[in-house]
Amino acid sequence: MRREQERGGGIKSDETLFDIVEQLRELDGAGVTQLATRLDVAKSTVHGHLTTLRDRGFVVKRGGEYHLGLTFFEYGQYVRGQLDVFESGMFAVDRLERETDEMVWLIAHQGGKAIYVYGRGGKNDINVNTILGESVHMHYNSGGKAILAHLPEDEVDRIVDRHGLPARTENTITDRDRLAKELETIREQGYALNLSEDLSGVHAIGVPLTVDGDVQAALSVAGPAHRMSKERCEGEILERLRAAADEIDLTIAYR
Repeated sequence: MRREQERGGGIKSDETLFDIVEQLRELDGAGVTQLATRLDVAKSTVHGHLTTLRDRGFVVKRGGEYHLGLTFFEYGQYVRGQLDVFESGMFAVDRLERETDEMVWLIAHQGGKAIYVYGRGGKNDINVNTILGESVHMHYNSGGKAILAHLPEDEVDRIVDRHGLPARTENTITDRDRLAKELETIREQGYALNLSEDLSGVHAIGVPLTVDGDVQAALSVAGPAHRMSKERCEGEILERLRAAADEIDLTIAYR
């Protein structure tokens, strides 16, 4: 049986199926014709993949459009629960929110991106559920930078080669040499700052979470710059973050 391949040696039909999934998420639902046009594949091919996805609960049809199904949620919950730091990290996020009144995140990493796996909004008027599961570049995210700083240098190089260093604000680090110096500083001090590098007027601080010597995730606290001054970040907030990270380490060690 011939294996169809493309891109990085993957099977073409599998690539098409995941392209359909990505388009359904991006478009918030779509019909067969729209998907076929955007992906430049036959409508019969798109319909066949959608039928398989629908039979297995990964896609539902409402009216004339297909939408992602809740089976993805089931798998996402399972994957999130496999993180060694998730359960203790979740309790740490809840406690940090109560202590700081700011937005708090547990951030993991995969494929060279930072992923929001659990969060609380504090007294900020933000619906964290719209952010959960989102993947972002690591170089402008405090938790992402805390993770990057504790990855092997060759892995950091691969991540930058793959994803680049796009600017989000005028404060975003977009130079590789400057990023390398920043990561060295983060390793030395044990925390990472994001001073309006992601969103103007928003400051954040993150610390890494390691398991058996490997960085698995990060904890971060974020809020408006007028409340989250650099001094507060490096004082009260950092003290609470370090205490939370120590508790997570202890919980994992005696699990």
